[in-house]
Amino acid sequence: MTEIVTELRIAGVRFQKLGKLYYFDATGTPDLHPGDFVIVSTSRGREMAEVVDFVPNPGQPAEGSWKRIDRLATAQELVVRQMWQRRELEAMIECRAKASEIGLRNVKIARAEYSYDGSRIAFLFVSETDEKPDLKDLRKQMQRIHRKTEVELRQIGPRDVARLLGGMGACGMEERCCSRFLTEFSPISIKMAKAQGISLNPQEITGMCGRLRCCLVYEYEQYTEARKTLPKRNKRVVTPMGEGKVLDVVPLKQAVIVLLEDGRRAEFLKHEVQPYEELKALESKSQAPCDKHENGECDCGKERPG
Repeated sequence: MTEIVTELRIAGVRFQKLGKLYYFDATGTPDLHPGDFVIVSTSRGREMAEVVDFVPNPGQPAEGSWKRIDRLATAQELVVRQMWQRRELEAMIECRAKASEIGLRNVKIARAEYSYDGSRIAFLFVSETDEKPDLKDLRKQMQRIHRKTEVELRQIGPRDVARLLGGMGACGMEERCCSRFLTEFSPISIKMAKAQGISLNPQEITGMCGRLRCCLVYEYEQYTEARKTLPKRNKRVVTPMGEGKVLDVVPLKQAVIVLLEDGRRAEFLKHEVQPYEELKALESKSQAPCDKHENGECDCGKERPG
């Protein structure tokens, strides 16, 4: 008897609008399509997630095996989820009031999030200090209010807060990148701003979250690759207008700005300049005597002495 092998079908799901993608085995739910809502089991319990896409060649998971999608969410569950979502603002205001009553400082409650069935509520907070805040009293107070709901206090970062609050970006865009399309936050360093020749003025490189702008990473790799083939600043080069020193580099244009010996500044494309040291080395090599020349064993074209 021939055994029928079922092709593995892995779905990428998202728990929030712009959240990170997580992958689950959807083989048991063949009628699933992008945009459908499903119920899955996670480390926090059962959650509702939206199917975003399917992975054609998933390979093997990093650890263990793929977790299965439990089932498709029902219409009733979708309605119940919307009902709990409408209560999140009220719950957040209650938590902020309790935090103020117990004198909790340097902690800001950014949002309240109910699970799809109302069995759990998570209060997302950001700490304004490096020390871990003591939130035991606040949790007890909120648990008394939400007796039938499991209360969780979850710390998030400034970038996450900016995403939740939304609003205009520091660059003037009507909607911040983090609230519009970013699903994950990449590590960003001041080195990225330097590589792109951006002013290190804090007002120019800092976002509304108070951290380095996410957009600094967008073109960083292109700038890095472009700079590899261009002469660095202060290097001497030979141009069609004479010798000079590189003042600045225009990576994406593949050009350099050169200070010529007569004091003029001019821009040249990469193919128009040659490194001074490299050119001088080639000239020296061309003028050096050939070891085989005297014996007539080379074809360098030079006349033999005498």
